[in-house]
Amino acid sequence: MITVDRCAKRWLCGFASLWALGAAAQVPPPVTAEERAAAFPDVSGTDLAAHMEHDPLTAMLLAEQFEWQAGSGDDLLKWDAVGWAGWSMNRLWLRTEGERPSGSSGEAQTEILYGRPVAAWWDLVAGVRHDVGPGPARTYAALGVQGLAPQWFHVEATAYLGERGQAGARLQADYEWLFTNQLVLTARGEAHAWSDDDADTGIGSGLAATSFGLRLRYEIRPEFAPYVGVEWEGLFGDTADLAHAAGEERRETHVVAGLRWWF
Repeated sequence: MITVDRCAKRWLCGFASLWALGAAAQVPPPVTAEERAAAFPDVSGTDLAAHMEHDPLTAMLLAEQFEWQAGSGDDLLKWDAVGWAGWSMNRLWLRTEGERPSGSSGEAQTEILYGRPVAAWWDLVAGVRHDVGPGPARTYAALGVQGLAPQWFHVEATAYLGERGQAGARLQADYEWLFTNQLVLTARGEAHAWSDDDADTGIGSGLAATSFGLRLRYEIRPEFAPYVGVEWEGLFGDTADLAHAAGEERRETHVVAGLRWWF
């Protein structure tokens, strides 16, 4: 019994010694003043901009819609694209949209805008818009905002003032549902209104036109996505009367197929 007690005491003493040595080995050595100075150098009076990455010049072009539309009227080639180049606080924006019916001349609107952030997720834009079509060309000054509204709606709201004193407004909103990482459904609504009639270009006063579309795309790659969808368009007021007098439809529904791409 005495021998067992002595052996147990020896084992306990040896284990305690090993534990004490291990604990002592885990205690880090004290940090010297030289090591602390090297880790936290004194930067007072230093030009920190020389050690920071500058705001780079970047650019992008996105064709949100590049599609063929088929409906009760003429088939259409239609596009809607946006591009920008600049820095985080100052950018030059390009917006272009239009359509070309098969067998006839089309119409297009192009905007060149300067944009600057005015709030989180929102830019103020200002510039010029130029329209070409079957009638005479028109040029407008443009001022608006664009950005993300609550619930992640992308919104563009722009006001226009023409060289002949005509004022107009355009409102566009988009929303996307991601079913998978590659399958995305986009809803888009758009409305146009004008202050005065411009019979030469087919524009009437008041609410002139609205459209609403759904497009389902499959992103083979993020920058390359074919899609299919449907779009409804309607003309109202004096604009609808001018279109009817020219033999055009006041309401149309189109089945669309196209390609969304960017670089």
